[in-house]
Amino acid sequence: MGRLVVTAFMSIDGVVQAPGLADEDPDNGFTFGGWTQAYDDAAVTRLITRSVLAADALLLGRRTYEIFASFWPTADPADPRTVRLNEQPKYVASSTLTDLRWNNSTRIEGNLAEIVRDLKTRHREISLWGSTTVISQLLHADLVDEFVLLVYPILLGPGKRLFDSTPRLSLHLTESTTYTSGVALHTYQRIPTVPGETSAKEVRPLR
Repeated sequence: MGRLVVTAFMSIDGVVQAPGLADEDPDNGFTFGGWTQAYDDAAVTRLITRSVLAADALLLGRRTYEIFASFWPTADPADPRTVRLNEQPKYVASSTLTDLRWNNSTRIEGNLAEIVRDLKTRHREISLWGSTTVISQLLHADLVDEFVLLVYPILLGPGKRLFDSTPRLSLHLTESTTYTSGVALHTYQRIPTVPGETSAKEVRPLR
């Protein structure tokens, strides 16, 4: 069985909305789009590259897919992420998207949990970026195996949060690094638990 790894850019107060571009996601009047751009850090870029190269498949929601598909097909071919993202299978969770011009893209709809369980039998590691609605559904289905959280030294206030209305989870910290830009990396693996039992490694779930 393969792993599903969620990678997220997060403010200290938990906001994950529109980290990369000003007009990425203005839902609910969010006006701070692109808030990660002030923290350019080569070490963070290397970490992101590492996460991209580790996966052999990509799972995205409609909006994140459209953002990726508008950039990566014509991105710098010298960037190893360009080659990896363009060649790997991409699964798009959407009931409405019909334009799948990015090569190796497949739209998935229906019972998302069942579909992702099947995908995990076919891929070693599936990477999931952005796509908060998709992540929420898969958290409730107990299908997320690892979180790679890049926490930025900024408070944003209102905005979409990764861990909003999530089920109780036990997580094990496997990596923690702080970069010169002030960005902190925290990698957590989910600890499988048996209902009614408490793991010896149990830690407080992230909120």
